[in-house]
Amino acid sequence: MYCPNCGKELVELSPNFCSSCGKRIQDVGVGGTPQPSTSAIPPCPTPAFSTFREYQQKKNEERQKYSLGRKRLKHNGKIKVRINVGLMVIQKGGLRPLRGKTVSLTTDPDISSTTLLSQAVKKMKDFNKDVKDGPFLLLYPDGTEVINIPGTQRPFILGAYKAEVGKPYQRITVFICLKRDFEEVGNLSDLSDSDPEIVFKKKPRPWEPLDESSPLQQVAETENGVGDLDEEQQVLDLDNRNDPGTSECLTVQSSCYRNYTNLFEPIVIDSEDDVEDLTQDKEKDLSTEEPVETNVQAHEIIAHLALAIDHKKISRFNICRSDVWDGAVRGFQRSTYSDNNDMFIRFNDDAGCFEEGLDTGGPRREFLTLLTSHLRNRPIFDGPSENRYLVYNSRAAREDEYFLAGKMIAVSIVHGGPAPHFLSKNLVNHMIGNPSFSATVEDVKDEEIGKVLQQVLEAESEESLQNVILQNSTMFQTAGCLRSVKACEKQAFVEEYLRWYIIDRNHGAIQRFKDGLASLGFLPALQQHSSVLSPVLCFSAKALTASDLETMFRPDLSPAGSNRRQKESKTLGFWADYLLDSEEKMTAVSLEDLLMFATGLAALPPAGIIPPPRLEFLSDSPFPVANTCANTLKLPFLESYRVFKANMDFGIQNAPGFGCY
Repeated sequence: MYCPNCGKELVELSPNFCSSCGKRIQDVGVGGTPQPSTSAIPPCPTPAFSTFREYQQKKNEERQKYSLGRKRLKHNGKIKVRINVGLMVIQKGGLRPLRGKTVSLTTDPDISSTTLLSQAVKKMKDFNKDVKDGPFLLLYPDGTEVINIPGTQRPFILGAYKAEVGKPYQRITVFICLKRDFEEVGNLSDLSDSDPEIVFKKKPRPWEPLDESSPLQQVAETENGVGDLDEEQQVLDLDNRNDPGTSECLTVQSSCYRNYTNLFEPIVIDSEDDVEDLTQDKEKDLSTEEPVETNVQAHEIIAHLALAIDHKKISRFNICRSDVWDGAVRGFQRSTYSDNNDMFIRFNDDAGCFEEGLDTGGPRREFLTLLTSHLRNRPIFDGPSENRYLVYNSRAAREDEYFLAGKMIAVSIVHGGPAPHFLSKNLVNHMIGNPSFSATVEDVKDEEIGKVLQQVLEAESEESLQNVILQNSTMFQTAGCLRSVKACEKQAFVEEYLRWYIIDRNHGAIQRFKDGLASLGFLPALQQHSSVLSPVLCFSAKALTASDLETMFRPDLSPAGSNRRQKESKTLGFWADYLLDSEEKMTAVSLEDLLMFATGLAALPPAGIIPPPRLEFLSDSPFPVANTCANTLKLPFLESYRVFKANMDFGIQNAPGFGCY
């Protein structure tokens, strides 16, 4: 049998399609004559597709239609978003945001204005007991009521408003206001862009008294005033009866000028809340700005973020000091875990039994210290030990380790644990939106790539430079920087490759890391207070000193003149010498080991140590005893410094957590 379309001989007896041209074969024989059916089997129904390619295309469309994929499955689920809610009150004759009264609200993107108002009022009253009762209205930053999306007739939906305004949810701010305050001032607010009321007045002569009711005074009223003036009324009627030799001038009253500048200056909310400047778009065109508070401290910002922690709820972690990472991953991935819950840590001892006692802060700080130290050496990081940046790892991506690492860092900082102090400054600048970038060849740990980049920098002529680039064209083409380079451009060429190597090629991993870092609102706070919180993440060369610990630990002394006070004074001298020896590496433990033994922290945390560390004394033990929950270190009474030093070394080295970080 042959195909009636292309003439190819067909191997099968009665095929539906030609294996050569793909067209459907009619029931025809050689020469186009119909073939009678020789079997009792009924003929197949007519296919719905004329060619095999149509059938294949239809199947592909069905597969794409019903295959959601991981991202679409994620988007189909319910998500929560976080916005900011502020409070507007009457100030200077208009509605203005009240400083320090902005809270973060987690809600649904498809929420309406009525439901958003009720949630905003509840959240504001929960965190501010001084908020007055009464019906409230929901307002936009310009003081207008939230009913429709601005510029449209569509009812307000948070997701639609976000798409219209073009900002991320965390930078959207709405305000609530008492209905009576809104009705009192009307729809006019100090946030409007109308012209102020300016009083022009002829400068009085030295012999003329200053009369506020002088007929020479002309008032130029604006739309916010009593009424509009015609052109004749707006012309200043200057009296020309003065001496002809005296020049006439107009002076603006200082009080009116202050009102003018106050009206047009940007409204800057310089509180601890994570709220953007409501007039950020106007700041670039205005010369008069209200100074932003810059003396905010890191511990104040973190203390504000920690207000979101509900200490009545706990998330449990069962940790073995020999494998901190495994227990931490299980705890963070548990379905009952929440960032807003307090953390309850229980360590397993070497025998496999649980340590007795409740976690009131010490075990949590020790766990976060061990976890942060272990995180530095995870395969998702590369580069020098004090300048680590993210690199893509397929296994880590499958296990979502980048998100987990960001969450661990944010949780550690807000819950009073240590900061990482090992992230690359270039990575931190990229996450906060700072375009600054400065890297060297030493940041690349791949020996082959580092060798090529060094050859580019050391090329003495343009010919040798081009040879190096061409020999490694695949490497530079992958980075998108393969081109002809002059000798004076080789430094910029290497920096361009380093930016791709450190930042651009790892964009997906960095974005997922940022998603985890946004836990408990830390990433928005980092972006708002970058100059304060960026040093928390980057390496700091400042180390602990003996003076720091001596000042930090305040002793509880007995009454002056008592026999016990004399022993305490002698022991304090031993303690001061021991700190100096530790700083000079003359003891078996370092200052970091000593701080870890007493507080569960190997470094000073950004949130500060709470409660403040204390020194106590004991006479029933020759070795030091520590209570990491109360941050208390008890020193033994001993006769000589030599015995004191040896017992301190022995007691600290044999502590349960020693050597695990």
